[in-house]
Amino acid sequence: MLAFVIPICLAIMGLALVLTLARLIKGPDMPDRILALDTLYINAIALLVLFGIWLGSDLYFEAALLIAVMGFIGTVAVAKYLLRGDIIE
Repeated sequence: MLAFVIPICLAIMGLALVLTLARLIKGPDMPDRILALDTLYINAIALLVLFGIWLGSDLYFEAALLIAVMGFIGTVAVAKYLLRGDIIE
């Protein structure tokens, strides 16, 4: 059953990744682009976890954790830059 469902989920998550990338490029203003960036890294995490389940490898889960940490730090840095104009005080 998983051999049938996981490739379908991978295709759907790939489509979500492409649509989010389009919103990141086209976004009308900066908050929309930041939200698209957040969604982009969350979709990348989901894609890596699904791929790791499909292959049965633990390496993809570690990569997903690294992307989650880096995405959170990036979001905080960009939000701080937009609010104050400076990242490091």
